[in-house]
Amino acid sequence: MKFLITAGPTREAIDPVRYLSNRSSGRMGYALAGAAKHDGHEVLLISGPTSLDVPPDVDFIQVESAQQMYDAVQDMIKGVDVSILCAAVADYRPVAVAQQKIKKDGESAARMTLELERTPDILGSMRDVFGFEGKLVGFAAETNSVIGFARAKLLRKKCDFIVANDVSRSDIGFDSRENEVMLVYPEHVVKLEKESKERIAMQIVQHVTILKQ
Repeated sequence: MKFLITAGPTREAIDPVRYLSNRSSGRMGYALAGAAKHDGHEVLLISGPTSLDVPPDVDFIQVESAQQMYDAVQDMIKGVDVSILCAAVADYRPVAVAQQKIKKDGESAARMTLELERTPDILGSMRDVFGFEGKLVGFAAETNSVIGFARAKLLRKKCDFIVANDVSRSDIGFDSRENEVMLVYPEHVVKLEKESKERIAMQIVQHVTILKQ
């Protein structure tokens, strides 16, 4: 099968030197790309900025912003059998990006107000906008009501299952080499106990490959 996997954070520019982003390291998405390739699948990894090495023999597209990731997914989705959207895409971006570095000179610079707008919804566009009919897996990073929020996202975005994890914990998820997740399906939940992200990725890929066509 052909897999399309997104990974990493996005960066939303404020000015030429500053941006809005998040704590995603990209490790989970890169581990998924490596696991899918290890199982013999064709893999395209679309990633925001990370310090990670691309897994061997994986096709790779580097992006920075949410809009760039949206455009790359839309451009590359044709012929894909499985999409795993693991990237931590910024929900908001500045409405206006300063063309020059914003200076902090003078009393008026004691505070700065940014007007933000929503970024394009990649996962929410997969079915109805991009026309994707393959197996679709999303991620939900939550700090409370993890299963409830994940199941609502599952139904709203028309996914086959959602990989949910509790990012309020410091021992898993962001900035960690380990993870513990729940695979949230429409009618049931499968818990994957705490292990390395590489082992978690292998289990997720196995669950994807046994989904009903």
